[in-house]
Amino acid sequence: MLFDPAATWNHQAWRIDATLGKLVRDRAVAPTMIVAIWNDGRYRWSEYFPQKILARMAAPARRSFEHDLLQDRPLSDAYLEFVVGELKPYIDAHYPTLPDRAHTFIAGSSMGAVISVYALDEYPQVFAGAAALSAHWAGRLEPNVAIPLATFEYLDAELAPPAGHRLYIDHGTAGLDAWYAPYQLFIDQIVRAHGYTDANFQSRVFPGASHDEKSWAARAAIPLEFLLASPAQARAQSVDTKNTKKPEEHEAEQRDR
Repeated sequence: MLFDPAATWNHQAWRIDATLGKLVRDRAVAPTMIVAIWNDGRYRWSEYFPQKILARMAAPARRSFEHDLLQDRPLSDAYLEFVVGELKPYIDAHYPTLPDRAHTFIAGSSMGAVISVYALDEYPQVFAGAAALSAHWAGRLEPNVAIPLATFEYLDAELAPPAGHRLYIDHGTAGLDAWYAPYQLFIDQIVRAHGYTDANFQSRVFPGASHDEKSWAARAAIPLEFLLASPAQARAQSVDTKNTKKPEEHEAEQRDR
């Protein structure tokens, strides 16, 4: 889903290699390695839904959610232990990385966005930032109150401190993304209340963008530049949290890349 549309079920992909390659050639960011982590389709929800958010849900809603979508096997803490304790050390041992926190980031879309924010909060000593595209704060496949409320409580208690961290969150307005605006307003307030500023936090809205790889590909350069920029570049690119570009303008930029 990140690299090759010919190999995906919907014939879409982020084309993240082309986007990052252009940013590196333009010296907008330093040379960067992307590690695409495979997920087990059957247990994708189990691996990506944060267990500490689950623990904050009322018992009836929690039990129903665990049974319906997690197959009674919440696995997100074990998944992050694998990423931090096995995968990252392997990559650092076999490739010419800069292994410190300042050069380590995590990103994803939909439920992958949710687990990325959770990873930043649970391992702030490992990750310098996270990007969450079309973050599925609803948790379920229908709008609800229980999961977002538990999410707000968790973030208010456990959000990574702003010093040394960057956070990028966005959503579109079509498809599943049409649900996210009310949730995002609360999350923005929580993040700002914890001391994040325009220099290390961006919350963006992309009118007309949907919940698919084509939409994420059209704007992937924005979170990449934000996370990977030097501190001076980050200050220079601080912008209003409301994005004004239309999705087709971002798509045209990506074609040029």
